[in-house]
Amino acid sequence: MSENTPCPQCGSEYPYPSGLLMICPECAHEWNPNEVEEVSTEDGGLVVKDSNGKILKDGDTVVIIKDLPVKGFSKSIKVGTKVNNIRLTDGDHNIDCKIGEFGSMSIKSEFVKLG
Repeated sequence: MSENTPCPQCGSEYPYPSGLLMICPECAHEWNPNEVEEVSTEDGGLVVKDSNGKILKDGDTVVIIKDLPVKGFSKSIKVGTKVNNIRLTDGDHNIDCKIGEFGSMSIKSEFVKLG
């Protein structure tokens, strides 16, 4: 196990070993360095993962895993809502999509799973 392995989530240079896992003191991410896979795309472009760590692509269908409040609406997007034909973008809210009565919006990939 290499102690010089940077954090795969935030890139910190200061992770430390704790048993079989590595722990990042900056973002609190824990991972097994033996299971971390190098992710590369053919075009070297954007890599976006869902809440389960699966890589998403443009045009995928995802399912919302948490009730999401929406500014300007009295109700929220409910758990289990299917979202078709997503587009991946760079930034904090890295999924652009259209959701029925809510219209076009951006969602964080941590609140969806591939479905």
